[in-house]
Amino acid sequence: MADYQSEAQLEADLVTRLTGLGYAPVTLPDMAAMQANLRAQLGRHNGVTLSDAEFAKVLNHLDKGNVFEKAKTLRGRMQLTRDDGTPLYLQFLNTQEWCQNQYQVTTQVTVTGHHKNRFDVTLLINGLPLVQIELKRRGVELKEAFNQINRYQRHSYWAESALFQYVQLFVISNGVNTKYYANNRNQDFKQTFFWAEEDNTLVTQLDAFADVFLEKCHVSKMISKYIVLHESDKILMVLRPYQYYAVEAIDARVKAGRKNGYIWHTTGSGKTLTSFKAAQVLIENPKVDKVVFVVDRADLDYQTTKEFNHFSDGSVDGTDNTRALVGQLGGDTKLIVTTIQKLNTAISRDRYEGALQAVKDQRVVFIFDECHRSQFGDTHKRIVRFFSKAQMFGFTGTPIFADNAVGKRTTKDLFAECLHKYVITDAIADENVLRFSVEYWGRLKRKDGSLMDEEVPAINVKEFFDNPDRIDGVVDWIIQNHDRKTHNKQFSAMLCVSSVDALIAYYEAFRRKKEAGEHHLRVATIFTYGPNEADPDADGLIGDPDLNVTDLPVDVRKRDRLESFVADYNAMYQTKETVKDSVGFYTYYNHLSQRLKNRDRKDALDKDRLDILLVVNMFLTGFDAKKLNTLYVDKNLKYHGLIQAFSRTNRILGQVKSQGNIVCFRNLKPNTDQAITLFSNKDAIETILMAPYGDYLSRFNEAVEVLRGIAPDPDSVNELNSEDDQLTFVQAFRDLIRLRNVLTSFTEYNADDLNLEPQAFEDYKSKYLDIHDKTKVDKPDDPASIIDEVDFELELIQRDEINVAYILGLLSEAFSEQDSLDPKTRDASKAKKKMVYDLLGSERHLRSKRELIEKFIEQHMSVMTPDQSVAEVFNGFWDEEKSNAIAQICAAENIEPSAFKQMIEQYHFTGKKPLQGAIVDALTEKPKILERKGIVERVTRKLQRLISTFDDGIGSL
Repeated sequence: MADYQSEAQLEADLVTRLTGLGYAPVTLPDMAAMQANLRAQLGRHNGVTLSDAEFAKVLNHLDKGNVFEKAKTLRGRMQLTRDDGTPLYLQFLNTQEWCQNQYQVTTQVTVTGHHKNRFDVTLLINGLPLVQIELKRRGVELKEAFNQINRYQRHSYWAESALFQYVQLFVISNGVNTKYYANNRNQDFKQTFFWAEEDNTLVTQLDAFADVFLEKCHVSKMISKYIVLHESDKILMVLRPYQYYAVEAIDARVKAGRKNGYIWHTTGSGKTLTSFKAAQVLIENPKVDKVVFVVDRADLDYQTTKEFNHFSDGSVDGTDNTRALVGQLGGDTKLIVTTIQKLNTAISRDRYEGALQAVKDQRVVFIFDECHRSQFGDTHKRIVRFFSKAQMFGFTGTPIFADNAVGKRTTKDLFAECLHKYVITDAIADENVLRFSVEYWGRLKRKDGSLMDEEVPAINVKEFFDNPDRIDGVVDWIIQNHDRKTHNKQFSAMLCVSSVDALIAYYEAFRRKKEAGEHHLRVATIFTYGPNEADPDADGLIGDPDLNVTDLPVDVRKRDRLESFVADYNAMYQTKETVKDSVGFYTYYNHLSQRLKNRDRKDALDKDRLDILLVVNMFLTGFDAKKLNTLYVDKNLKYHGLIQAFSRTNRILGQVKSQGNIVCFRNLKPNTDQAITLFSNKDAIETILMAPYGDYLSRFNEAVEVLRGIAPDPDSVNELNSEDDQLTFVQAFRDLIRLRNVLTSFTEYNADDLNLEPQAFEDYKSKYLDIHDKTKVDKPDDPASIIDEVDFELELIQRDEINVAYILGLLSEAFSEQDSLDPKTRDASKAKKKMVYDLLGSERHLRSKRELIEKFIEQHMSVMTPDQSVAEVFNGFWDEEKSNAIAQICAAENIEPSAFKQMIEQYHFTGKKPLQGAIVDALTEKPKILERKGIVERVTRKLQRLISTFDDGIGSL
């Protein structure tokens, strides 16, 4: 008898539990049955009986648009003209009284798209499938259920009237672990969430999750109130449990009276989304006249402005025009987004008092983002004096306590009670943010080779830290180690320094060394050019940079320096930025922000990459860029300033980004331990900080022993005939590459420390890729394969530097050495050829090119003469093979060759697949309407495969 609960048993138990919660069980074997049930349920919900013709109109209405547009359709009403000519406003979901809907549960609905798929458990509300639950038996990785849903999205959710595109929430479970997430194709498994109780205790077991999350009223409330339609990216987002509890607490506080409150949610946990939703909920309250969302000018970037204006048109005025804010406050705009600077000006100047008379006694709710800002204290007093019915809520990841208060006032003094708490240890446990790997480098070499020693805290003086030799040493260290820290520039970094003068010295050191050919890093910077303050680095807190440089006294030398640095930026990116006035300065600031943020977009191009942003205070609070993973620190940081700065690096993004890297060129360890203790507890240091290098090395070497227990050597992988054995090998090797990914980011990493020789690793990797290709490429849609849903996490083993250009370099050397009179040289030639064959098997992005490169070696290199160049002959061969491949595709699909080549060029330029219309227009024989989708998808796949083979991973030939 099996010692685990089968998937079928898990499904049956869940249905029994849901039935007990009030879901009516219904059998819907196919989409015809689902449509008939939808007709009956919509009729029941709206109190009507729909005729055949009327329901046909409903299906036609529901069939329009993508997942995002269907989410809007779900929340709207359809104006249906009935058979007798009377109008009916058909409701699909009651979002106001969310418990007043019709609930059903069904299992094993079969849908045929590209393939026939059966879905495990479906929750229907008013007949529409709004929650889809995919189950795996106990012991199976939860990620396999996630990958299965992704496959269903590709293969069948869009088919047969596409009703499954109305799914709002997915739930995945193996009985022991259960997570939920919104219907968004663009998310990673790391963006799936456990539910939790209000004190952040996780609810992971399927039974308990069903009781609290899938309870009819709760799941309806989540769909109705707590799914956000993100207009900028056209995706659905759902709140995590701590975000839900925060909004509920604020909503309850406003309904109960006028007491203030604050939300302590750790930096990186999504406070902006929480505040969006809180504002949306509050403006629906008829007792609230206005909601004012207040940010610092440095945080009111393009994205925030765009998103809030989508949310409430005209709510954001991104300019510095205070009169526009006064007009909003005195007018009918219910939701206003403004900066703390403009709000302060509006209520401080006598000339605006008349225009604001009407709003002074209205009920205005203020939501302050990042309410730890130091200047907030004075503004707080002015708001309380000016607005007689002001109610204030603050969001912060790092509250001000008595221990870290600059003045006498704490967050509690300003906002009273903490309404909900979610600290960094909670976020790390939930895998919502990453841990930090912190290194301290206090000893750096002078030009003569001697060591500079920072005897902290005895030597903590400006002269030591600003010493040009020391700055040169830091820059040299960064140049030497930056690729390791950022996984060969896949990620960006920030370098924060103590003052503008130090920043200028750093930038000029980078520029000087780049001109000398010592590095190719792309470095940019920004700073305000006011006069020096007295020791701005002394307290270890992050100052609040004012972007309105027009209001500041100007240090002409600094302004000219910055303008020259921006000229470097313009030359690097072919832009025309300037910082000579506040408008240009703010525009440049926003462009830097977008350049870093846009790196995680699928269509991001390497030519737009920024490697290091050099700052004093800017971007160290409130700034969120997932592709930023490293912070170099040469400034004094303390308390909330330290946590805020470190937290720029720990946003979740895929498997490669395993931690936030912090490299301190000052001894900040006491400050780091003190800050962690203050914002979590004294036992949290081991939770928040990565273990030392030696710990991960031991774990890697233990994993090697496990791997060899399964397959003693790479060739023995061939003897793993059963899928169970192959799966065991895949999981063991995947554990190995995960650990290796962490190890290689440590500065002390040395391949000789590993109990697995590099060649053996590459050979095992080749076998790993063979299994991947067999299950994912040769039989990508075989539903019987138990390896089919396993994520091979190939991004962990891709080496972009090993490309076709690298292979050709090896072949050129081998060709020039093969006829040498020296036996050792001839042996070296053979070894390089063997290395080429090994790399063609072990590098994922070369495997699609393997057959062609082997053909070149065997058919072309063998007949080359000594005076021929391997690169020139190869280029001719490659161009001919590519032309032949294009001709074959065009002949097979009846495509006009010139149009197909234009599609290839457009794909390279935009990174986006060609539009359906472009492909149809390129066909020499126009297909029938019903045939178009299949042809378009097939041509797109062939185009992408052609580009992957002939253009990607080529390098500089």
